Amino acid sequence: MANTRTRNDWTSEELYWRDHYQQRPYFEAGRDFDYYRPAYRFGFDARDRYEGDEWSDIESDLSRDWDDYKDRGRSTWQQVKDAVRDAWDRLTGER
Repeated sequence: MANTRTRNDWTSEELYWRDHYQQRPYFEAGRDFDYYRPAYRFGFDARDRYEGDEWSDIESDLSRDWDDYKDRGRSTWQQVKDAVRDAWDRLTGER
């Protein structure tokens, strides 16, 4: 299937996550959307980089890449991997 997404799709995804992040099982009280936004964006971008791959095949690559992600703030992979996976799953239809 051809990739029909546009640059504006992140805007729609960001709005979705802004409205839903507090209902996700990994949400921690005291962490606002700005904490999770980089993880959602990272998962969103990963879908294009690893299109057609399974999460289990790319998780170690993403973990390594997270450490170099310029927008990650102070969060570690362990702190955000569930949010990254959530964004990935939403785009790949895994959930």
